Amino acid sequence: EQGHVAAQYNAGIMYDSGEGAEKNVAKALDLCREAAAQGHADAQFNLGVMYDNGEYVSKDPDKALEWYQKAAAQKHAKAQFNLGVMYDLGEGLSKDATKAMYWYQKAATLGHAKAQFRLGMMYGNAEVFSKKDAAKALRWYQKAAEQGHHKAQYNLGAMYDLGEGIARDAAKALEWYQKAAIQGHSEAQYRLGTMYDGGEVVKKSITKALEWYQKAAVQGHVEAQYNLGA
Repeated sequence: EQGHVAAQYNAGIMYDSGEGAEKNVAKALDLCREAAAQGHADAQFNLGVMYDNGEYVSKDPDKALEWYQKAAAQKHAKAQFNLGVMYDLGEGLSKDATKAMYWYQKAATLGHAKAQFRLGMMYGNAEVFSKKDAAKALRWYQKAAEQGHHKAQYNLGAMYDLGEGIARDAAKALEWYQKAAIQGHSEAQYRLGTMYDGGEVVKKSITKALEWYQKAAVQGHVEAQYNLGA
């Protein structure tokens, strides 16, 4: 039975992509619906995405929520994350930070990097609690950063830079800024520029400072542009 449902879902993917079968959106949608109705978590998630974005079907937040919940109940991390986003941003429903955190926590525990980052943001910004919890923010940023999430890498660097929730560690700040900067994070690029410019954490290098300021400036970073023109 499960093999049959998986085959339905896979056939739907083929009709959707046009790989291995002639592209046929109507057939793809029918097969996805059939698989979802029979409990296929990926199909349920994909239906949720379709209703969430108005792709192939009319946009319907209620149906998106319904299918995400079905997939999320089967420990589908992406569905859990998308539920968190819907509650976090109030997309098609009332904003609910507690429910957003609940679903982010579920997805984050399953290793979803974006959920780990959002959880770090919530703990760091006191969106749910009366005061922020820097230690928990740091823990979730670390998990996301280790998976290559560039915003988490920057935020982790900033926490080490400022000694927020942990002892100040300029070397670790440099390390995480570097990782984020390589991935194109403009603020991390700017911060790296200031570190090479100041020469307190690393050996002073005007060449490297200019290189990182330039990268940030190209992305519209005002302070980096100013430093280049100074």
